[in-house]
Formats: sequence, structure tokens, C-alpha cells
Amino acid sequence: MQHWFAEHPVIAYFIIFILLTYVYNRVFRPNQKLSLAKEIMLYVMMAIGSGMLLIFQHDKLPIIQCLMVAVALMLLVRVRYIVEARQKRKAAAAAERK
Repeated sequence: MQHWFAEHPVIAYFIIFILLTYVYNRVFRPNQKLSLAKEIMLYVMMAIGSGMLLIFQHDKLPIIQCLMVAVALMLLVRVRYIVEARQKRKAAAAAERK
């Protein structure tokens, strides 16, 4: 997989950028809306950071794989929250019936 990403750096760059953007939006995004200039600056900085991570990826560090693990863990947490919410609703419905 590392070899394939080394042969296709543009695809690797876009994958890194997309995963990095997803992680930022799910974990680090502030609750308040940023101004357009700040938003543009943020994504420009993430694009530059993605380029730096691409260099690390090209030097045989598993950047894409680590970002994929982070996204997978975030999805697991989301599934857990959904299951817990469903259990709470069932418990509340059962308590209401009694």
C-alpha cells in the first residue's frame, strides 16, 4: 500500500486532505461559525499541512493508515452513541409502561 501511494502522490495528497478535513470537522471544529476569511485561511493551512504529511507519507511513515484508523475510531464512537441512545429510549419507554 505504501508503494502504491508513493507512485500516486496526487491521489495520496487528496486522501490525506480529505481525511484530515474530516477529523478536524468532527473533533476540533468550534461550535461557533467562523468568518469566511478565517474559514478560507483554515483550509489553506490544512492544505499546506497535508503537503507536509504527504512528504512524511512518501518517506515511508504510515500517515494515511493512521488517519484511517482515527476515522474508524470516530465512526465506532458514533455507533456507540447511537446504540446508547437507542437503549436509553427503550429503557424510558419500558419505564413509562410500568
